[in-house]
Amino acid sequence: MLDSKIEYVNVLKQRALQYGIAINDAEACKLLQHLKLVIEANESINLTRITSICEGINLHILDSLLYIAANESIRESSGKLLDIGTGAGFPGIPIDICSPMQVTMIDSVGKKVRVLQSFVDELKLGNKTECIQSRAEEFASDRSESFEFVTARAVAQLSTLIEYAAPFLKLNGKAVFSKGRLSSDEFEHAKLTAQICGMKLVSRETFELPDESGHRELLTYVREKDPKVRLPRRNGLAKSEPLYMKLK
Repeated sequence: MLDSKIEYVNVLKQRALQYGIAINDAEACKLLQHLKLVIEANESINLTRITSICEGINLHILDSLLYIAANESIRESSGKLLDIGTGAGFPGIPIDICSPMQVTMIDSVGKKVRVLQSFVDELKLGNKTECIQSRAEEFASDRSESFEFVTARAVAQLSTLIEYAAPFLKLNGKAVFSKGRLSSDEFEHAKLTAQICGMKLVSRETFELPDESGHRELLTYVREKDPKVRLPRRNGLAKSEPLYMKLK
């Protein structure tokens, strides 16, 4: 049983290293501070079902750091990253803490974005970090082709995420998505959608979280060319009228 801040820091560093991610004490402390802020805020606004530090280390912090494990270039890049449907700031804030990326986090729920901004202020993440209330389709009109990376975690079906991400990405930019057990149907629908959106799957890596906390697949798509349809489409169409249906 962990009973001190030092133990939490050491455990987090050791577990991150198992995925090839070396974090220092300052980064570990800030990652844990974010988690603590989330758990405290959760008493007044529904952000997470996870209410313990031990669970949060596995299911929030390490789960977010897997994006770096799957794409090491995130750790080195000072480019721009967009986290869609960020909620409590996962994976956006851990990526922000552990990389020089300029991170923009969007969520459609105003209360969540206000709490997220309070986290950013408390963590002193600086001017390179943005918190925006917006739907992905609306924000894409303002920030078309502006990002080197797009991430999303526990937001929607893979095909929907690909459509959301495509208009944000620069040419050769990458979208990275985390899924649990990925069905063959969801994967095939994503493949068809990627073709329409000018994107291609370049990496599919699997990870197991500690303490049998869960299986993860990190899928990385690169934007190779312009989409075959005009994006973004109207709000809601990515879910209600998925692009892959156009190929059937």
